[in-house]
Amino acid sequence: MARGRRGKGKNQAKRFLLAVIALVLAAVYPVQEQLTKETGGTAVSDGSTLEVHYLDIGQGDCTLIRQGDHAMLIDAGNNSKGTKVQAYLENQGIDHLDYVIGTHPDADHIGGLDVIIYKFDCDEVWMPDYSKDTRTYDDVIQAVKAKDYQITHPKTGDEYALGEARVTVVCPVKDSYGSNANDYSIGVRVQFGENSFLFTGDAEEHSEEDMTASGENLNADVYKAAHHGSRTANTEDFLKAVDPQYVVFSCGEGNTYGHPHAEVLNRLREMGIQIFRTDDQGTVIAVSNGSTITWNQDPCNDYSAGSDSADDASDSYDAGSGSDVRYSGGSDSTQNADNGTETEDTQDTMVWISETGSKYHSIPNCGKMNPDKAWQESEAQARSQGYEACKKCW
Repeated sequence: MARGRRGKGKNQAKRFLLAVIALVLAAVYPVQEQLTKETGGTAVSDGSTLEVHYLDIGQGDCTLIRQGDHAMLIDAGNNSKGTKVQAYLENQGIDHLDYVIGTHPDADHIGGLDVIIYKFDCDEVWMPDYSKDTRTYDDVIQAVKAKDYQITHPKTGDEYALGEARVTVVCPVKDSYGSNANDYSIGVRVQFGENSFLFTGDAEEHSEEDMTASGENLNADVYKAAHHGSRTANTEDFLKAVDPQYVVFSCGEGNTYGHPHAEVLNRLREMGIQIFRTDDQGTVIAVSNGSTITWNQDPCNDYSAGSDSADDASDSYDAGSGSDVRYSGGSDSTQNADNGTETEDTQDTMVWISETGSKYHSIPNCGKMNPDKAWQESEAQARSQGYEACKKCW
């Protein structure tokens, strides 16, 4: 009898332990799911899906597209965001990029590209056939030269493979758009099975008109709003041509440019289009199996406009103010809200620090530096730690 009671007690203890484990698992999985929704999580590519990661990098653009072992990066945010993008890619297990696209030479799009080009093996680097005399642009060009890469200027209608996905260039349609850097933006449509995604950088109304008239297929399930949701883009005719089910806005929380603009948001609401916003939701991830698109979170459908406190009351493009300017003192420039001009970047200039030595550098492979062991920090931080500018590369 004693043995039976002990056996019964063991069974009760076992059932109690299993019940506790079940409760813990029930509590953990919803929490884990919520964490994935809040932080963007880590999507694991199994080769049968297409992943599109709209990274939260503040007021700028950066999108990672993966299909199996193949990856494309479109833009990399401002100068101070390069190492953040690098860390995100590494967290995804990426060490190689099939395509790196700098849509156009504004700092909030290509500022972090030099870090990416230095740190990752890149098969192709795309940029428009348009340059700017800025330190940011020079940094990217120097990175390309240091890695012995060649810049590709893709043409509208060109098609490329990204694993099982097809990438079609949709803009710029014309060779010249004057001095409006935004309209030179490289745009691509990515098709995977029955699903499609459209990216047009900061392309504005003139470029949108040319895309619509070009005859290229612009229809897409998901459209990343051009120019962070500016009213100088995302016109009604263009949105009708794209006919998206979802629109994703990449913009900074509390940005002073008014992005996304009320006119665009009202247009989307009237068209019944659901929206995601990185300023509200952080990194947004879409996963397509070729017929269905799933997301790491629900659409926020927040149609409230950004704070319009910048001096951008006029959104018309000023052809006389779009000239390229190099600012003295090492500070870079970033795109003005909506007129294609550049203003001084409010973020510190980023520099490279070597594992040994007392200098800071403009490139991570100056002299005998090991670029794999170099890191970035702001010039102000470097100076505060006693580093001095390298006379060779600075």
